Amino acid sequence: MNRVTKRTWLMGLFVLILVGGMTFFMMDYWANAGQWISAPGSPHVNNRSNIGVGTVTDRSGTVFLDIGAERTYSPSAATRKSTLHWVGDRQGKISAGAVSHYAGAMVGFDPVNGIYNAGEAGGITTLTLSERVQNTALEALAGRKGTVAVYNYKTGEILCAVTAPTFDPDDVPDIEGDTSGTYEGVYLNRFLQSAYVPGSIFKVVTTAAALECVPGIQDESFRCTGKMEYGEGENTATVTCEHVHGTLSLKSALANSCNCAFAQIAERVGKDNMVKYVKQFQVVSPLSFDGVTTVKGKYDLTGAGTVSFAWSCIGQHTDLINPARFMTFMGAIAGGGVAVEPYVVSQVTCGEEVTYEAETTVTEQVMSPETARILKGYMRSNVKNVYGDWNFNGLNVCAKTGTSQLGGEEISNAMFAGFVEDEQYPLAFICVVENAGYGATVGVPIMSKVLATCTSVMNNG
Repeated sequence: MNRVTKRTWLMGLFVLILVGGMTFFMMDYWANAGQWISAPGSPHVNNRSNIGVGTVTDRSGTVFLDIGAERTYSPSAATRKSTLHWVGDRQGKISAGAVSHYAGAMVGFDPVNGIYNAGEAGGITTLTLSERVQNTALEALAGRKGTVAVYNYKTGEILCAVTAPTFDPDDVPDIEGDTSGTYEGVYLNRFLQSAYVPGSIFKVVTTAAALECVPGIQDESFRCTGKMEYGEGENTATVTCEHVHGTLSLKSALANSCNCAFAQIAERVGKDNMVKYVKQFQVVSPLSFDGVTTVKGKYDLTGAGTVSFAWSCIGQHTDLINPARFMTFMGAIAGGGVAVEPYVVSQVTCGEEVTYEAETTVTEQVMSPETARILKGYMRSNVKNVYGDWNFNGLNVCAKTGTSQLGGEEISNAMFAGFVEDEQYPLAFICVVENAGYGATVGVPIMSKVLATCTSVMNNG
């Protein structure tokens, strides 16, 4: 009798384990099957880590990629180059992560029926990108390395996110044998996967922190004699300016990009507050959308003395920013302190069925509406009085240039970031041109062309 009882208990235990395992599997299957189908190693929808079925178009229906018997790219060489980092190459060295993320929707998949469109050509993925804006941005970069990006800070749609260097997937160069440096970093999507020394565009972050935590700082004045010295004798360290700016307010310090003034502003803000507000503004946090995650930036004051802290508030020291994240920060200022998350995949259809539709996602308040309002005024003044309104064809552009010093004899990166304060054209942008010099002389002309094309595209629906 005891032997039978023991066997009954063992059998019951085995049944419980089996039922529990099956229950766990079914729950995991129901929750994650869509991700399994679209995973890079899935043979059902992928080919060499890239989407292997369906059609990818721009916002107006222009075909970027048609995947039938083989990968057929746009008939335009310019378009093939400007969109390569979003649709991927044939060898899988450049991954189209955002498009591949919706592979299940492309082939028609649900947990009950599995892949129900396997015999068809696949669905259509519509991107928010504009072929015209992409091509304008790549042409404006003129063969230089970097990234240019624009998004609608009210909806989240990315109209443009170009990466250079790039190449024509229908005429692949000898990248491995190149010794000129032309294709250095060509497999990187610089918009998503790069972190840059921000230079003076980071002064917008410091200004925002000062407005948030230093009462009355708008009424204070800061003196620039061309340099500020810290310490004495052999221990002297210096913050320098290219010009002697004299007496400046917070507003004019930002307009003139005065390093000495911002060293004094840094003292008023303090290390703890800078760390606090950099985190609150999310300027160095990784950003995730459409199944891709950007690299994170860096703001680290470990072991930083007074002068190093000053340089960190100027956008140097060890500071790093990711272009996609900083563009979103510009959108937060434009949005009154609230950011809208960007996205690049607008819709996926499979046959007559819409299997995915993007939605606008608003983040939490990252700064007070009053701080955002004041910053808008400061950045608008920068364009009107320093960079020149005539560059932007009547658009109310609010922006900040930067020249990020890289050390040694390396030429600085040109940086330019901002937004358009306009209900009809709610656009935030960032422009990074590597080893190109001054942000004002390089970034402003590029964004002049790109924003003009954006408004044309938006006017035409």
